[in-house]
Amino acid sequence: MKKIFTPILGLLLTFCTQIQAAEFETAKNAVKNMGVGWNLGNTLDAHDMSKTWSSTSQHETCWGQPVTKPELMKMMKEAGFGAIRVPVTWYQEMDSNGKVNEAWMNRVKEVVDYVIDNGMYCILNVHHDTGADSNTSKSWLKASNNSYTANKEKYEYLWKQIAETFKDYDQKLLFEAYNEMLDEKSNWNEPADKTDGYKAINDYAKSFVTTVRNTGGNNKDRNLVVNTYSASSTADAMKNLELPEKTGHIIFQLHSYPNWKSESNAKSEIDNLISNIKSNLLNRAPVIIGEYATFTTWPADIDYYATDRKVALYAMDYMVKKAKEEGIGTFYWMGLSDGLNRNLPAFNQADLAQTLIKAYYGSTDGYKYPTANDFQTVYTVNYNSQWGELFLYGDWNSTSTLKLTEYKGVRIEMDNDYSGKLQIKVYGDKDGKNTDGSDKFKEQYIPLTAGSNTSTLDFDASVLGSTVLRITLQALEGTALTAKMNDAKLIKTDGTEVSGAVSVGWGCSVTSESTPKTSAIQSIHFNESYTDGAIYNLQGQRITKPQKGIYIQNGKKFIVK
Repeated sequence: MKKIFTPILGLLLTFCTQIQAAEFETAKNAVKNMGVGWNLGNTLDAHDMSKTWSSTSQHETCWGQPVTKPELMKMMKEAGFGAIRVPVTWYQEMDSNGKVNEAWMNRVKEVVDYVIDNGMYCILNVHHDTGADSNTSKSWLKASNNSYTANKEKYEYLWKQIAETFKDYDQKLLFEAYNEMLDEKSNWNEPADKTDGYKAINDYAKSFVTTVRNTGGNNKDRNLVVNTYSASSTADAMKNLELPEKTGHIIFQLHSYPNWKSESNAKSEIDNLISNIKSNLLNRAPVIIGEYATFTTWPADIDYYATDRKVALYAMDYMVKKAKEEGIGTFYWMGLSDGLNRNLPAFNQADLAQTLIKAYYGSTDGYKYPTANDFQTVYTVNYNSQWGELFLYGDWNSTSTLKLTEYKGVRIEMDNDYSGKLQIKVYGDKDGKNTDGSDKFKEQYIPLTAGSNTSTLDFDASVLGSTVLRITLQALEGTALTAKMNDAKLIKTDGTEVSGAVSVGWGCSVTSESTPKTSAIQSIHFNESYTDGAIYNLQGQRITKPQKGIYIQNGKKFIVK
């Protein structure tokens, strides 16, 4: 009987496999169906080669973001986002033979599942294994033929492990070959030696595709993403990216960060970007802008969301609309929900999130955008150093400012009287340089009010200048101190108040406990810990649900260009 039915069974299995392959959507349809995307940045992509991790959570949180929770992905889905790019840095989790630490792979799998289980697309990549070198990072993947020859086997082995782990996932999971791969000189935009650099990029792309395809399962037809040199948006980088296979399952990716001065300038810049994509990439394969934002670090650090929000929101609206018109996907980098807000979860840039969704769908009706004001949060701060600081607004690397024409003070509420132990410290305009060459700022201080749990500092323009860069709650004593803060509000000139943004500065750690204020938000109660916020220069296993067929501090990304 077995001999009689074996050929029939074989034919049936072949037929079913063919049906399954046919059901895998094309790359063009995948980009269309993704809608609006977001990057879970500075999380699994965080790294520091000077550190050794004893747990996946240490690794995941080393750049100041909290451990990712499924509730964050649920919030993104309910806000209208349809796809999440999950950047992952692997080198610190690989042994000398290139084998990935099992606990790290499991944690990556867990986060991917958070995305997939909420019905969103997920793009999984190899991230800061590429990029510019620094004091705390040296990428091993370089866009040079010497690097490719030396690392080809290790690179393919890495992708073999990733691909085999996820080969039964359905079409909503995509793989991205590499992030922003640079040449040996860490040149951005275009390689110093174009022949060598572009050839290496294309060789890595082909190795990636071949390796993934050879693992079988759904990887045979999975949609795959390959990036331009350094994920550059220059026409030269675009036209020199080859299509590694002609199957209809390849997506090209590039990144775009702004250099606007006005709405018309933003429009011109975006129009030029879209035109170059159409002429050099879109005529060969579908395209996603895998990173874009309202901020840039070149030619200077600036965040238009903070300095000119009107222009920022206009540009984001225009970008998404124009990209959609041409069938180009968009994934916003970071922002939107950042730092402790991810724990609630809540948006710290809800208006920006709404702008992106409305630009794509024409409306935000039916979507939810919770903010920190929807939650009651108590922060427990453990100071371990005299002068240690907890940020109430801004951070060491922040380019955002409060204009004294719009804000007049800050109010904090503690659980007890901490007079003589803590003070509010405000950093104002730049005031020359310190002896080490770093920027010096005008400063205003006020000890916490004696005999009261509430303290208010009124900004003094004669001391601070015209702006406030950051506000901290600073320890005055050299002994260990634990304090609880119930609230931190920025007071506007019209008397209204808005929530501050609490994060670790230095010499302290903080835990937060939050509950929703209203029943309109899903009930969440948790306690999340943040470790000491040392300044850098430059995880937990879950059983997978069956599939159907299948830098840097306090969360700020720095692109060294």
